[in-house]
Amino acid sequence: MTWHEYEIGLEDRLADLHSRVHRGKYRAQPSRRVYIPKADGRQRPLGIAALEDKVVQQAVVAILNEIYEVDFRGFSYGFRPGRNPHQALDALSVGLHRKRVNWVLDADIRGFYDHVNHEWMLKFLQHRVADPRIVRLIQKWLKAGVSEDGQWSETKVGTPQGAVVSPLLSNVYLHYVIDLWVEAWRKKVAKGDVIVVRYADDLVVGFERRAEAERFLEEFRERLAKFGLELNAGKTRLIEFGRFAVPSRKQRGEGKPETFTFLGFTHYCGKRRKDGAFIVGRETAKKRMMAKILAIKLELKHRRHEPIPSVGAWLRKVTLGYYQYHAVHGNLPRLSLFRWRLGWLWSLSRRSQRGRISMDRLFRLMDKWISVPRALHPYPMQRFDATHPRREPYA
Repeated sequence: MTWHEYEIGLEDRLADLHSRVHRGKYRAQPSRRVYIPKADGRQRPLGIAALEDKVVQQAVVAILNEIYEVDFRGFSYGFRPGRNPHQALDALSVGLHRKRVNWVLDADIRGFYDHVNHEWMLKFLQHRVADPRIVRLIQKWLKAGVSEDGQWSETKVGTPQGAVVSPLLSNVYLHYVIDLWVEAWRKKVAKGDVIVVRYADDLVVGFERRAEAERFLEEFRERLAKFGLELNAGKTRLIEFGRFAVPSRKQRGEGKPETFTFLGFTHYCGKRRKDGAFIVGRETAKKRMMAKILAIKLELKHRRHEPIPSVGAWLRKVTLGYYQYHAVHGNLPRLSLFRWRLGWLWSLSRRSQRGRISMDRLFRLMDKWISVPRALHPYPMQRFDATHPRREPYA
């Protein structure tokens, strides 16, 4: 059923839905399984909930947000009211600058949404939610199953990625599995500085001492296994990173410090031009940029016979939207490369009896339709200090 169909007799439909929820007659419907391509070429499964399920889930999320926003820790940024990826990126940059961080753990949880344990999820919810009707609603959504090609299949573990309630449930699960444990570990075990930034199931932890980083990684694996989760060995890395990484590796005759990717940006050890001081450099992750360019290339093929102003207006929207997220200080060279590649793809797509667009004309079209990138975000420390007066990267 579509939204347009549902709004016919909307008041009566909502009154009936409200009554069924309170009488316990409401039944969750299976999520429809679809797949979207990932940057690495694999397929990401998504669950599309039925319309009435979305309505009830949104109401439950509004209630639970009021409960859990009091509990969630400051270093948790994913899918929370008033928080966004750039705040997580700011906190990470400030922590790497201001704390004594020499080692970074870039942790990747293997298929998190597919391995959430339902029993543990319900236990976690019952810690804070006293109304059994709310818990039963969530249990219904977890057990509703998925429909793929007309075939229903049971879901014994996992929460559908794409459902309205899934981001909140994932934060609740990770709050108890990771956040509370990390906070206690940092206070009781760590002797040196430790910073933590989590965005949904993406986690970065910085350490002052290598021995503590290795101990944390071993105990973290054990902690995850207790709740049905595991680290992706191929993507989880402990690397030397920070203000002393370059001289330390140079002294040992090793190459440049390794990089790590977080929220679409590759982070690397850089230095300021004026005085050579350490900075955390950030640029768009290569895989992400190439995936975007490939998607634009395919769309340009479909638009190859459209008028140039029509294609130009579409490219302007695409580039401005791309800049809105990626235009941070230090990333402008990568964005300029992105802009020129779009222009080149545009020229190749305009095949006709008159041939491609000439380079002179392409330059004029790019100046008219594809904006030159400029930084749209303040420096991380400026924005972080404005929102965190205590100057604690993990506040």
